Amino acid sequence: MRTVGRAPVGTRPAARSPERPTMALTFTSRAAQGLLAAGVALLAVAAPGVPAAAQTDADTVTWSVRPADESGEDGRAWVEQELDPGATAVEHMAVRNLSDQEVTFRLSAADGYFGDNGRFGMLPSDQESVDAGLWIEVQGTVTVGPDETAIVPFTTTVPQNATPGDHAAGIAASVVSEQVAEDGTTVGVESRVGFRVMTRVTGELAPAASVEAVASSYDLSWNPLSPGTAQVTFEVVNTGNARLMITGAVAAGGHEVAFPGEDEIDQELLPGERRKFTVTVDDVWPWFYVPASLEVTPAVIGEGEGAPVDPVAAAAGFWAVPWPHLIVLAGVALMIGSSLWGRRRSKARLRGLLEEAREAGRREAAEAPPAGP
Repeated sequence: MRTVGRAPVGTRPAARSPERPTMALTFTSRAAQGLLAAGVALLAVAAPGVPAAAQTDADTVTWSVRPADESGEDGRAWVEQELDPGATAVEHMAVRNLSDQEVTFRLSAADGYFGDNGRFGMLPSDQESVDAGLWIEVQGTVTVGPDETAIVPFTTTVPQNATPGDHAAGIAASVVSEQVAEDGTTVGVESRVGFRVMTRVTGELAPAASVEAVASSYDLSWNPLSPGTAQVTFEVVNTGNARLMITGAVAAGGHEVAFPGEDEIDQELLPGERRKFTVTVDDVWPWFYVPASLEVTPAVIGEGEGAPVDPVAAAAGFWAVPWPHLIVLAGVALMIGSSLWGRRRSKARLRGLLEEAREAGRREAAEAPPAGP
């Protein structure tokens, strides 16, 4: 069994400082009277020593949940482990109560996933886990005194028939409070704070990805002296059995834009997950048809981290009719045509006047009396 710590979401695994913040996951849920239906909630990223918090009507209960060993927090952001089918591993979680009162926390585990925003979450309490969330056993509750920390063990047991590759779960400590809804009913609220548990089952690793639903659009600038903006939308699907970091680039109109951007969260995909991306390319001139291309370059996360996966390329060209430029050209052509037509009419009129003058002269000459001897 191998257990390692990894950088939290929001940092890239390469070319970054090893000093990275720890992470806490906060989940808040509501249900009808007397029910606890945990809904998706919020992913909070906290710096070291800064806990995630949940607030009730009466007071504020503040706590943190982080990976640990038997003696306390061990500095990991979450747990990553590699296990054989049928193997068991024991880990620990540190539940720290930063409130001024004793709190009993409910402990639970559930399947994990990455949401559309790229942040990690775990299934809400009213949904049943079908994968790694079922592999984790942890005691049901723990009571922690004010400003104290409880170290709680939990066990991961991989089924004999587990498929090779990466499986995600989350483990959390939660508190339940009651709030009064606008209609006067009592609403149960469960707030969860936890971290992810990533388990790689040994066996053949087959990382792969595909690109689907590629679509392009173009926003024209009605200023003929300004270029427009292109958008390329597509979905990336993790078709293998390994967790992937998704990066790539879109090229259009002589410009290339990498995704995700420097100020955007890293994009991880678990096996079977898909995510929609939209990449904007500025300063694209409308040359009727603009060739564009998309390349996705996935990389394995975990053991063999950064190992490249076969890149996926797709065409993304689009039509970009330069209507403002055509309108300007049509206007110029109309002005030139009007000018030429005016000149032609002027010449024709002048020729008519000259012909009338000559005709008048001939008539006068014919009507004049002959000159005397």
